[in-house]
This record gives sequence, structure tokens and C-alpha cells, in this order.
Amino acid sequence: MRYISTRGGMARKSFSKILLAGLASDGGLVIPETYPVISSSELRAWRNFTYQELAFEIFSRFSDDIPPDDLRDIIQRTYTAEIFQSKDIVTFKTLEPGLHILGLSNGPTLAFKDIAMQLLGNLFEYVLAKTGKELNILGATSGDTGSSAEYAMRNKHGIRIFMLSPQGKMSRFQTAQMFSLQDPNIFNIAICGVFDSCQDIVKSVSNDLIFKKKYSIGTVNSINWARIAAQIVYYFKGYFSATCSNTEQVMFSVPSGNFGNIYAGYVASMMGLPIKRLVLATNENDVLHEFFLTGLYRPRAAKETLHTSSPSMDISRASNFERFIFDMSGKDANKIIDLWQAIDNNGTFNLIGTPLWEKIKNSNFVSGSSNHEARIATIRNIYEQYGMLIDTHTADGLKVGLEYRETNVPMICMETALPIKFPESILEATGHRPPCPAAYKNLENLPQRYTVMNTDTNGIKTFIIEHV
Repeated sequence: MRYISTRGGMARKSFSKILLAGLASDGGLVIPETYPVISSSELRAWRNFTYQELAFEIFSRFSDDIPPDDLRDIIQRTYTAEIFQSKDIVTFKTLEPGLHILGLSNGPTLAFKDIAMQLLGNLFEYVLAKTGKELNILGATSGDTGSSAEYAMRNKHGIRIFMLSPQGKMSRFQTAQMFSLQDPNIFNIAICGVFDSCQDIVKSVSNDLIFKKKYSIGTVNSINWARIAAQIVYYFKGYFSATCSNTEQVMFSVPSGNFGNIYAGYVASMMGLPIKRLVLATNENDVLHEFFLTGLYRPRAAKETLHTSSPSMDISRASNFERFIFDMSGKDANKIIDLWQAIDNNGTFNLIGTPLWEKIKNSNFVSGSSNHEARIATIRNIYEQYGMLIDTHTADGLKVGLEYRETNVPMICMETALPIKFPESILEATGHRPPCPAAYKNLENLPQRYTVMNTDTNGIKTFIIEHV
């Protein structure tokens, strides 16, 4: 398995060579040269695998330069009942025949991103120990990535983490999860802006190749391919849970902000998983829905990005979207360079009337959007009808997923976080606050440690220099 860049300017590299880097050296995103294809016999054999066995089979196809015994050990240490509250790692909940929720939020920060991030932390530590190097991780979060990354990297040898978040734009619980951590290798930076401001700084620093090399800068955002690879696993697990044979098709409905989670589902389908539809659900920041509806990709400026009650999706420039367009274009790096240059010049590109748009229309993607009123109503309806509490982002996914539901095709809605992370919205929807796990009872009252900074790439570079 070798990796290339969506911009065409990176020599082919192995998994271990791209693991720590994040962005490619030419500013593009790293992507496999080809996707491994899973045979029907392999798919049959995997149906009864444990999560750990499934993770090894899938991840080893993307990381074939890590010795199998080492990879098995890393996976076994990552996916434990102690860390994920269940030996199954992910849970499968049936609301009614044909309508399911894949529970992904039983990790240490109560969000789906723990599943990939816990593995990433152990992989980073393994590779750094082999090379004797250190890593300074620079990340951006709109809510859950930050805490998942920090809990995965805290006290990891040879690793520091600098996490940017939009000041005042996350829920109080999400903020407290990050800012209450006192570990000396963790630095929280609250940026006066929106998530896209934070993400732009991360990309800008990563594109400064001299600085990146000198200060060993890496990333944990979903631009890091290892996170995508780790997320592919639970699509296979969800499929096996919802079906009895591999002749059946399913649909996945996925709340989407940065396009990483649903892109993992797309890769699973490219590997041969029988997915009929990938349902992309946005909130009021509906850039991706607008694209799949019209062919117009129109990222919003920071001042146009809305602050919503599903804040982890308050994103107007989806990084992983570049990987998808690269695939759809037949891996045409020049096309990607032209399209993203059009965004830089004009703020948009339009594919209507092009062969590329026809190919995208014939893909298995459909989309829809939600808003505050709809998500509150969905939370209330699911609670009253099924006795189950869901968070605001999962509600967006369910709302849009139900619009595409078909008879005899299981609809699997991806859970993204536990309701306790958004108590005000749960209170509004149901009249009471969600239950809080005992370990988090006093979280919002703990002392918080963070630094407020302006949207200034040079300022962030200086901060990193002063703390390494």
C-alpha cells in the first residue's frame, strides 16, 4: 500500500511515512493509491469477527509496513471494554425493524471520534518510539475532535498537543472536557473566530514546510489518513449487525461537518461493502448539502458560518471533500489544483454540466439539512416513541435519514456523541437534563487552563516555539 497526494506533488510513501505528517508536502491530502477490495469470501468470514479482529483485517490493509504482531498488539490495547465500556466497542440499537442507531460514543470523551483517536494515540507512540523522534501535534476542533485527541495523547511519551478551538462556540461540556485537562503536554488555545479560522491556521502552518520539519508538526484532524482508516471499521461492523447475509444492502445516515466520517463510509463502499446510500446530513451550515443538491461548492466566510445547537458541524469548508472530488475525477491532481484555485480566487466552483458532476450524481451520495427546530423535534419524538435520548448531531442524522428511508433496506444512523454533551438542547426537547456519567459529574466546575489568541498564524507559530 502506497500513498499519494490529491495535488500530485508528493512521491509515493508508505503508511508509516505519512502517519505523522497530516497534510502532504504539496499542500494536498494524502490518499491511498488504490483501495483494497474485499472479496465475497473474506466478507463472509468477517461477519462473526470481534471488533478487534475486524479492525486488524481492515487496518492492516492500509498499514502493511507495520509488523502484524505489533499491529495486533496496538489494536488489542486500544479497543478494550475498560476504555469503551463494552467488549463490543460499538453498540447496535434497533428503534424498530429496519431503523437502527450505531452507538459510537462509549469512549473516554463520549464522542465517536474516540474510536479513531485512541488508535491514533497508540500508533503515534509506537512509531515515535521506533524512530526516537518527538511530535508536536497541531489540531483544530469544532467540539469533539479536541477532547478526543487530548484524552488519547495525554501523557504519551514524545508528544505535545496544541489544540485550537473557536472561543465560545462549543458547548460548556465540550469546553470543560478540554480546558480542564492539566497535563503538561496539552495546550488549549481559544481562537477569536470560528472553526474554519482554526482549521485555516492548521493548514497554513502545515504548508510551511520549513517550520513543519524544524518543529516536527503533525496533525490529528480528519486530514490525517489514519483516522479515516480507523473509522472504516465500524461501517463494516454496522453492516454485519443490520444484515443476515452479504447479499443485502443498507443505508447509512451520517451527520457531516468536515466530511471525514461519511468519507470513511464511502471508502468502505469502494472496498466492496454493499452500501446502497450514504445519506449526508448537515445542520444550518449546509455547504455540503447545497453541493450535492446543485453542483455548486460555495464555502462560507467566517462571518457567514452560523453558531448552532449542533456545534460540531458548524463548519463551512470541509477538508475531506477534496479527497472525494479527487476520487470522482479519476485521481486527476490537475483538476483538484484548478478547482481549489477557483475557490481561492472566486470563493466557489460549479460542476453543473460537466462529466464530473454526472459521475457524482450517479454515486451513492444523497443529502439533506436540519435546523434547530427540526433537531429538537427529532430528539423529542425519538424519546417519546422509543424511550431513547440522542444528542443534537445524531438528531440531524436521523431527521435526514428518515427522509430517505426505503422499505426492506436497513437505515443505520450514526450516533456521534452522548446527550450529556448538549444538556441545554436535551432539556428544551424533553423537559429534563440527560443523565451524566459518574466520572463527569463535576466536570464543568473544574479549573480550566487555556490561552485566548487572535486568528494569527504567526502568533500560533510563536506560541509553539515558546512551548516546545
